[in-house]
Amino acid sequence: MLVDVSTEHPSLRELKKRRTREEISRHATRLFLRRGFDDVTIAEIAAAAGVSKMTVTNYFPRKEDLALDLGEVFVRIPADAVRERRRGESALAALRRAYLRKVAERDPVIGFSGPEFARMVTASSTLLTRLRQFHDDRETLLAKTLAEETGVPASDLTPRVAATVFGAVHRLLFEETLRLTLRELGDDAIAERITRDTETAFAALEPSFGDYAVRT
Repeated sequence: MLVDVSTEHPSLRELKKRRTREEISRHATRLFLRRGFDDVTIAEIAAAAGVSKMTVTNYFPRKEDLALDLGEVFVRIPADAVRERRRGESALAALRRAYLRKVAERDPVIGFSGPEFARMVTASSTLLTRLRQFHDDRETLLAKTLAEETGVPASDLTPRVAATVFGAVHRLLFEETLRLTLRELGDDAIAERITRDTETAFAALEPSFGDYAVRT
């Protein structure tokens, strides 16, 4: 049987690249947890993963992203929730539903990362700065998505205000999850608390945003 080499080979290359990226990230995380983010060098990560320093930086141009390697997913979550909202569902309702699902899944992307990882992140000003950048990028993408979904220019104030408010809720919930994780309450206890906090926070926005960006 003839095989389309042009489609098979890229697939195999992508699989190899994904595995290499995961291996680099795994070794980096192990070193970061053991010694702290700031005390580990790119050269040490490369040696542990059995690759060159250039390979590490090709996959992770910023050292911070070796620790926060789900940053792109983190940034996309609210915008994806809005794009995928159901018929008759507002942006607020979709965001609440998506966040509650992440809490139920104990998703590391929203902070269910374990005490060791939480301590490693909060001990590094570099990682905290990168996290703030992710939060800012998330609000920017959400504002752009809300503008597209409501058919207004990106410069319109309403989607930007909405994204700032929604983003603030996501930021507060993430920080609270991190705080409770540092107290080593355990994922189940944290999830119970964050579920209540999520309901409370989003309910507070209902008067202003309950009817905003409803999918028709």
